[in-house]
Amino acid sequence: MTNKTYLIAGGSSGIGLELVRKLSAQGHEVIVVSRTGESLASLPGVTHLPKDILTDDLSEAELPGVLHGVAYCPGSITLRPFRSLKPEAFLEDFHINVLGAVKVLQAAHKALKQAENASVVLFSTVAVSQGMPFHASIAAAKAAVEGLTRSLAAEWAPGICVNCIAPSLTDTPLAARLLASPDKREASANRHPLKRVGTAEEVAGLAYFLLSGEAGWMTGQVIGIDGGMSAVRV
Repeated sequence: MTNKTYLIAGGSSGIGLELVRKLSAQGHEVIVVSRTGESLASLPGVTHLPKDILTDDLSEAELPGVLHGVAYCPGSITLRPFRSLKPEAFLEDFHINVLGAVKVLQAAHKALKQAENASVVLFSTVAVSQGMPFHASIAAAKAAVEGLTRSLAAEWAPGICVNCIAPSLTDTPLAARLLASPDKREASANRHPLKRVGTAEEVAGLAYFLLSGEAGWMTGQVIGIDGGMSAVRV
């Protein structure tokens, strides 16, 4: 196996951390951009760049000369009635989910071009395709991520594949308050045809596949991993 180098933004918790663990376990070099790095200390081949992606700059000079893949994992879960959402809430979700990704990908583009068949993974949500109450702000931001995915897939072909994962609610620290009691967890599980909440490991497994050479003939795709919510009625 040839060792590769990856950049994971938001790789210190949740899905991002599970992805970093998978890459590290396979002997790859991983650069993680996140505010904290305590969870990364024991992982071989992992370098932490302490940054708040919303307020700190990220330059080409801080990254390796060659990157084989990038995943942008930071996100938000803003669930409020539309009438109570102020423009600032929409802007905050847009900054975290879209402009943060733009900043990382612009910094990484030169290094991605130096690799053969590089890959980018972004994250959306099942709420974009399904239309769910109280999701106006986050769904609007993630819809922009899907548009960014397809635009960059076209612009960066053929050397860089760009795909997007659209999960349903996943058991991560970000979703902890929505799964904080047995009743909440059961209610969330029952909204899915598979009757359970997804795990960070499962979503990270799909991200790992998309970053690998085995997904080299996929680009511009938005892929659901959502317990059947987007496709199945039971």
